[in-house]
Order: sequence, then structure tokens, then C-alpha cells
Amino acid sequence: MHALQYEITLPADYDMGAIRDRVATKGHLLDDFPGLGFKAYLVRERGVDGSPVNQYAPFYLWNTAEGMNSFLWGPGFQGLCDDFGRPAVQHWTVLGYEAGGAVDAEPKAAVRYRAPLPEGARTADIAAGLLDEAAIVSCLEGAVGAVVAVDPRHWEAVTFSLWAHEEPAQRGEVFRVLHCSTPERDRLVQGRAW
Repeated sequence: MHALQYEITLPADYDMGAIRDRVATKGHLLDDFPGLGFKAYLVRERGVDGSPVNQYAPFYLWNTAEGMNSFLWGPGFQGLCDDFGRPAVQHWTVLGYEAGGAVDAEPKAAVRYRAPLPEGARTADIAAGLLDEAAIVSCLEGAVGAVVAVDPRHWEAVTFSLWAHEEPAQRGEVFRVLHCSTPERDRLVQGRAW
């Protein structure tokens, strides 16, 4: 599995209603996209939940590299590039995914927690710790699911979680979920991804 996210940071006085309208009219287009486990259409608004910026920052969990590549090199991502410019795409190798007790609920919030991996730590120990973290997060009340992944170029870990309520019980950057496309969520491998 592969996780990716791009962030489009918008001016402080940007009307975030334009992003809400964009998602309302185009969000359904990925509701049946092949290879996509889920896409969470995320926003942060300046001054809300501690956010210093207005931002549109969708997060994707891909079941297949083919699906991810079809998106990145296809008309959907090109349309975003045409409207906002081509953003840098953050990409992580997924270590594991855990569905939460609220997996069937419509997510209202998401949390992203990033941390550098400690120098000198054994990679197997790091992976085991991150997998344990996903399992713990997924058991918290209101958890829709949790993903743990690593960027091995920078040795950064990310824990991404979706929540059925607007007050997530997890540390990190909080996003509001405008829509969640889940065409192949039922095909996501639970637990360790290798």
C-alpha cells in the first residue's frame, strides 16, 4: 500500500467556501476509482483547531501502485494542477492499516502526526512500534481507522487517523473531512502490510 498527500496552502483571506464547493461538486468522482482504498478530502482553516494556515490537503491510501499512478498521471490530478499549480506530493510506504470501531461512520476529522525516526534504532523495532501505535489508535472511541507509514528518504514516520467526531483523541495536526471516497476500503490489508 502507498499513502500520499499534497498540501495547497491558500492566502489567509481565502474564501474556504470555494474549496467546499469544489469538493461538493467533484469529490464523488473518485468514489469508484480503481486501486484507491480511500481519499479523505481535508481542509485546515486559519485559526481553527490551532491551524496557522488555510489549506486544502487531501490524503490518499492506495491499494495499488497502478491506481496511484493512474491518478497522478491522469486528468483528475492534472485538473488540480491547472487550478492551483502542481503541488509537491508527499509519499510514504505504508507499514500498516487498522480499521477502527467506527469504520462505517462518515469521518468528520483527521489527524496527521509526523515524527523523525530515531538515528541508530533498528528498523524492525521502529516498524513494530508504529504498528502497535496504529492498533492502539484504532481502538480509541470514534476512530474510523489509522494508517502508519514511513518516508524512507527522510526517515520520517506519519500516523494518519480518521475520526467519526470533530474532537479527535490523538495528537497532531487536525483537519476537517469534507468528503471521503472509499471505493476499495474493504480491500485494505489489516495490520502489517508485508
